[in-house]
Amino acid sequence: MKPLPRPNGRPCDELRLVELRRGVSKNSDGSVLVGFGDTKVLCTVNIESGVPPFLRNRGTGWLNAEYGMLPGSTNTRTDREATRGKQSGRTVEIQRLIGRSLRQAVDLNRIGERTIRVDCDVIQADGGTRTAAITGSCVALRDALDKLNSNAFVGLIAAVSVGVVQGEIRLDLEYVEDSQADTDLNIVCMEHKGYVEIQGTAEGAPFPQAELQTMLQLSQKGIEELFEKQRLAQTS
Repeated sequence: MKPLPRPNGRPCDELRLVELRRGVSKNSDGSVLVGFGDTKVLCTVNIESGVPPFLRNRGTGWLNAEYGMLPGSTNTRTDREATRGKQSGRTVEIQRLIGRSLRQAVDLNRIGERTIRVDCDVIQADGGTRTAAITGSCVALRDALDKLNSNAFVGLIAAVSVGVVQGEIRLDLEYVEDSQADTDLNIVCMEHKGYVEIQGTAEGAPFPQAELQTMLQLSQKGIEELFEKQRLAQTS
């Protein structure tokens, strides 16, 4: 069977158009509107006094992330989770991933007893919302920490998806690909330091180690390109 063509004829090793627009929310300490193709996520960061009870009187800070999809972010309207009265398991899993990833980017001992609150709101979803959220939020996080004058920012964090679609290994999956992928990985890395998290699932048949290595190599190419885009965004 002929593999499913990539949207817009994109090569298998090419990212979608990536956009990082800083300073979109004047009321936040840091903010970025990130686009991975048609996936758009508003990332805001605010730093507040105080920490959760388990960290009180320890002289260190905390970072917490929240994630949500706006009702019009997909082609079928989705009710707000607040209306339902509870978050879905998917939402909880994604926001925990975002929090774990971004905590690697900051030395929490340097911010005192403060809490960094990261909010990721999906405006438009077309696959890779979690990877876009992590990549955009990291730039917003650095802006927020710069305002604090804490020297607490440790390094860039970026994330990308990679998967196997009808036998082809592809970088940065769009929804039409992600929904049909035989294997789907989300890779999170820290600049100059390596992997932060690897999430992988065999949606179809199990995948061999050689295929995993190829996917990891392709993800590294994409993440290095994302680091460069983050660096450029910080100078704009």
